[in-house]
Amino acid sequence: MAEHETEPRTGPASTTGSRPEREDHDGSEPGRSSGTGGPGGPSEGGTYRSLDPRSLRGLAHPLRIRLLRSLRHDGPATASQLAEKLGESSGATSYHLRQLAAHSFVEDDSSRGKGRERWWKASQEGTSVDHSLWLDPDPAVRGAADLFVHEVATMHTEEVGTWLGTAHEWPDAWRLSSDLSDFTLRLTPAQALELNNRVHELIGSYRAGEPPSPDAAMVRIHLHSFPRRTSREDDE
Repeated sequence: MAEHETEPRTGPASTTGSRPEREDHDGSEPGRSSGTGGPGGPSEGGTYRSLDPRSLRGLAHPLRIRLLRSLRHDGPATASQLAEKLGESSGATSYHLRQLAAHSFVEDDSSRGKGRERWWKASQEGTSVDHSLWLDPDPAVRGAADLFVHEVATMHTEEVGTWLGTAHEWPDAWRLSSDLSDFTLRLTPAQALELNNRVHELIGSYRAGEPPSPDAAMVRIHLHSFPRRTSREDDE
């Protein structure tokens, strides 16, 4: 039995996607994570990066995660452009872009100008995180995994807030086709995993569909599913 708790239909949902399982922050199967492409760069090819302990620790910094999200969603940019967008110093963005490059998350965009400042682009469309990283014997790896998903959750909240604050700027068709809903079900772990996988498969079918029409826009979709204890269960 499903209880539809809220359904204010307000606007296109957003995402980078993140599931502490295997596929893409976007993904499915045990080990998903966060991912979303943007205009320009290899992200158009639909490639995903599976994190191992070393690459996870190279990515698990709030500014690096946000830099990578910006390049994936909005396309190539310089360190100065990203600094202005994210409210950081160009020195900080330049340093963390180099660290991302050292772990092959970003790369030079050779198609851009040859001026004094480098242009950067994302090297993959999404990121995949396996549940095994939360079981790693190294506490630093487990801490990096926790930081990563907490930052993704924070960005999801910000994206929804941005949509709600700007929905009036979009055509009525987009406002009517957006969704902000939540549901409560009683499921076993196996059923919850099956549900998640089926939702991911459905989303994947739209990735593989026809080329976007002229009125298509980037649509962010967040999927959060998790158990919660009721007060009655806490008392038992």
